[in-house]
Amino acid sequence: MSSYRPYQHIERRKSRQIHVGKVPVGGDAPISVQTMTNTLTTDAEATIAQIRRAELAGVDIVRVSCPDEESTAALAEIVREVNVPIVADIHFHYKRAIEAAKAGAACLRINPGNIGNAARVRDVINAAKDYNCSIRIGVNAGSLEKHLLEKYGEPNPDALVESALEHAKILEDHDFHEFKISVKASDVFLAVAAYQQLADVCDHPLHIGITEAGSKRAGTVKSSIGLGNLLWAGVGDTMRVSLSAEPEEEVLVGWDILKSLGLRHRGVKIISCPSCARQGFNVIQTVQTLEDRLAHIKTPLTLSIIGCVVNGPGEALMTDLGVTGGGAGRHMVYSAGRQDHTMPAGDMVEHIVELVEARAKAMQAEEDARKAAEDKTRASELTPAG
Repeated sequence: MSSYRPYQHIERRKSRQIHVGKVPVGGDAPISVQTMTNTLTTDAEATIAQIRRAELAGVDIVRVSCPDEESTAALAEIVREVNVPIVADIHFHYKRAIEAAKAGAACLRINPGNIGNAARVRDVINAAKDYNCSIRIGVNAGSLEKHLLEKYGEPNPDALVESALEHAKILEDHDFHEFKISVKASDVFLAVAAYQQLADVCDHPLHIGITEAGSKRAGTVKSSIGLGNLLWAGVGDTMRVSLSAEPEEEVLVGWDILKSLGLRHRGVKIISCPSCARQGFNVIQTVQTLEDRLAHIKTPLTLSIIGCVVNGPGEALMTDLGVTGGGAGRHMVYSAGRQDHTMPAGDMVEHIVELVEARAKAMQAEEDARKAAEDKTRASELTPAG
């Protein structure tokens, strides 16, 4: 990613690119955001509904647990009814992986520590080849192989990385290269150290995450520290924020992390003050309302909501639209960093929503026109001269 300010530039690690269905992972592809359903997979209707909510939040890839034959049977309907690629989560029973591949899964997530012997892993690889699936090697500190625990005494970065590389070699020995790796742990220090070590010794695409991070608030903080650390260092090709919360919440937090680092842009990014006695309006309530009212917008756009004139004008210089609290029941609206007009406090939220929707529409039209012009130029270059 190029940046107009050098101190904002993140040099991403060079990795090979694979595909999870239609989504490229690794190489120069955008960092994709994942989540996992928590409905019973056998309840296809509920699972599809949950995936669609995650789609609205901007998810790129969704993982679905397949613990039994009934679940892999339901997977075919789920895959057919959603718009994002589905990863089948497999533990213990290698046959579920084969069934999931046949049902249309785009990727098979296997934990090498509990999938079985080499013959069973080979059967899973063959199924992935036959049905055009990628594979995620999912190493977890909580389920390391016995020989590694005996060797290292406890889960540590060396053990996680050794497990990952052992199983990567199995796939490569079978001439299978469409795989990514994760080395997750619930301990932030362990997870980050393992990913950094793995990133240095291979070029496989990496799925990053802090597993079992906790509740919505605590897990968001924990994941932001761990994932933010890795992403800032350029490590990570696809990611999941693991929260004890609904899947769409994981997606929203994932996007917020990426947007904070300038790695991906989607929807309205609100810059707001924490509020104080100087505020000319209720900043906290206004921002909460605007987040809900503007959630439908996908066009990348920045909006500053600042309660007073101390920092308001300065923040407005850096955003597409800005609002600064004023006196006498009127507030200043900025457009592209310049004072544009004042508005009454009474219809403030409605007015901001209208402004944002209009700006997003105009920006999207400009982007569509730019892409159309690029496509036209590319087509003319490919057309032989007559």
